[in-house]
Amino acid sequence: MAQRLATEFVKARLLLPENQMSKFIEHIKDPLIRHRVRVLDGGSREIVLEDENGEEVSLPFDRRRHLFVCELSFRLVNPRLTHLVRRLFVAFKGDGLVRRIYPGFVMLDFYTEGSVRRIIELTKGASRLVFEHRDQLPELEYRFLSTDIEKEIEEIRLRVDRLLDRRRSCADAAEIGRIDRLLRTESERLFRLEA
Repeated sequence: MAQRLATEFVKARLLLPENQMSKFIEHIKDPLIRHRVRVLDGGSREIVLEDENGEEVSLPFDRRRHLFVCELSFRLVNPRLTHLVRRLFVAFKGDGLVRRIYPGFVMLDFYTEGSVRRIIELTKGASRLVFEHRDQLPELEYRFLSTDIEKEIEEIRLRVDRLLDRRRSCADAAEIGRIDRLLRTESERLFRLEA
C-alpha cells in the first residue's frame, strides 16, 4: 500500500446550522489533537486544530444569519489530523474536492453532502475513473413497479392450464408424451420466474 504524502482539501465547504456548532466542537475527540475556538466579530468562529507535532489547521466559520459557513482550502501531512478533519467533513456533510497525494499518483475525491460521489486517479499523463456513485433508486423503483414478470407468469399458467385440459381429453400416447414435454418446459420456466 502506498504511503500518503499529503492531503489537500480544495474548495471544501461546510454549512452548519447554529445549533450544530456545539456538536461540531464535541465531535473533536482526539486526545492528541488540541483545539481552540475563537469567537470573532458578528458571532463568527475560528476553530484551530493542532496535532502533537505542531501541524495546525484553521477552520473559519463565517456567521450568515442562522448558518455557519466554512469555506477552506489547505494541505495536511499528519495522518491523525487528516483523519479527524475528514471525519468532521463527512459527519457534517461537507462538499468539495479532496486530493490525496501519493508517490507517483494523486487521488481526487469529489464529495457532496459528506459522501464520496466520484474518485479519479491521476498519474503522469493519464487519468482513470476509480469510482462513481450512481443513483440506483430510479432503476429499483422501475423494476419494482414493472409487472412484466408477473404478466409472463400469468401467461405461462394459462398455457399450462390449456395443456392440462388437452392432456385430460387426449387418448393418443404419443400426443400425451408431447404434452408432458411441453408441461415440463413450462414448469421449469415458471420455477425460474417465480424464484
